[in-house]
Amino acid sequence: MNSRREFLERVALSTTGLALGGALAPGLATGAPTPMAQGDWDLTWRERVTGRKRAVMDAPTLEDGLGVFRSVVWRRQQSAVFGIPEQDISVVLVIRHNAIPLAMRQDFWDRYDIGTEKGVKTPLSQEPTTRNPALDAWNGQPAPAQFSSMTLPAFMASGGIVLACNLAFQDCVDRVARVDGLAAGSARERAVSMLLPGIILQPSGVFAVTVAQEAGCHYVLASS
Repeated sequence: MNSRREFLERVALSTTGLALGGALAPGLATGAPTPMAQGDWDLTWRERVTGRKRAVMDAPTLEDGLGVFRSVVWRRQQSAVFGIPEQDISVVLVIRHNAIPLAMRQDFWDRYDIGTEKGVKTPLSQEPTTRNPALDAWNGQPAPAQFSSMTLPAFMASGGIVLACNLAFQDCVDRVARVDGLAAGSARERAVSMLLPGIILQPSGVFAVTVAQEAGCHYVLASS
């Protein structure tokens, strides 16, 4: 987020939009998150939180993609220690606040030079990288077998649920608008097209975390 004030303004405008059924006067707030009515949010992921063990992994910081690693490791440990099949363990990963670039495809990272700007490093070797470590933690090299499942696509393919904060996602929209010279609506459309398939936007990351807790998930701070 660029500033505390900007964040609070976004929260206020987006929640006003929710209260009004998603309708704000055109031009009321340039760059504000597109307000959405209750029915516009996909909450069907709650139906997939059925495991005997359940956790919501809160990832508010980029931290070189380690929030994804911890989500995978926790599930493995629960399976190994308690003898529960991994498919019977529910893990919800919430990407929010400064971690939001992890939810974006590599073409977003390349076009907007995210790795260099954020000083991203590979999780294990700690080498500087321009790649999204949640997609490629090994900087283009083959992943060691024991770590091959520690990417967002692999995590989701194995049943992991990944949610992203819509308020933080506005940073991605603003970047697209600024660099590509697009109006707010077009910028959001382009940013959404570069969101990693399978990730579900929620009104906010805090919203997503609390809804996951209501579904029986234990809270874990996955990045700091």
